Amino acid sequence: MLILVISVGLAQTSGKQVITSDKAPKISGPYSQAILTGNTLYLSGQIAIIPETGKMDTMDIRSEVRRVLGNIGIVLNAAGMSYNNVVKTTIFTTDLRNYLIINSICGEFFKEKFPARETIQVEALPGMVKPTSRYQLWR
Repeated sequence: MLILVISVGLAQTSGKQVITSDKAPKISGPYSQAILTGNTLYLSGQIAIIPETGKMDTMDIRSEVRRVLGNIGIVLNAAGMSYNNVVKTTIFTTDLRNYLIINSICGEFFKEKFPARETIQVEALPGMVKPTSRYQLWR
């Protein structure tokens, strides 16, 4: 399982604008899919949720990575941007042994002027643990 957190730079007007797309997974807490402020777009982290069903896409790591990046693309598109605008990514994974697979699939989405990136192994990610507050972590 993986989460990507992306900051995107693109010249826009100043102020704080909430960016949403009904084609992306619905949010499950007090946050936005993305916020545009000044000339920077901040995207919330994504997990491999199938937007049409709200269910996790856990067939295999390749499917999960493609789903996460596809969901990010939907939100980028809602902001009038693309993967070419991405300047930084952070990848959280529960198993760094999948690094080569993750890296390969990222190369399918980021074609040129690759973003800066780090990849970090964590113990758990949203969708893996039972929620303990009034906000659901998954559907």
